[in-house]
Amino acid sequence: MDKLNEILKAFRNSPTNVKFTELCKVCDHYFGKPRQSGTSHRVYKTPWQGDPRVNIQNSKGKAKAYQVRQVLRAIERLEVENGN
Repeated sequence: MDKLNEILKAFRNSPTNVKFTELCKVCDHYFGKPRQSGTSHRVYKTPWQGDPRVNIQNSKGKAKAYQVRQVLRAIERLEVENGN
């Protein structure tokens, strides 16, 4: 879990410099396997409808910064709803 916290801290410090594979690992950990991954997007199921969505895409090996920020908001919401 410490390594995961370090990765999330790095995401918060620099959302523009995130490897797509690292973001996938974090999303898989928090949201399970993607419900869609055969296209250019990976879409993860969340326990709520609407924003923040977890929909990421590979952009030349990097994750898009706005999608990294959406994932961080979704993780924060998930932790609040689970009482963490």
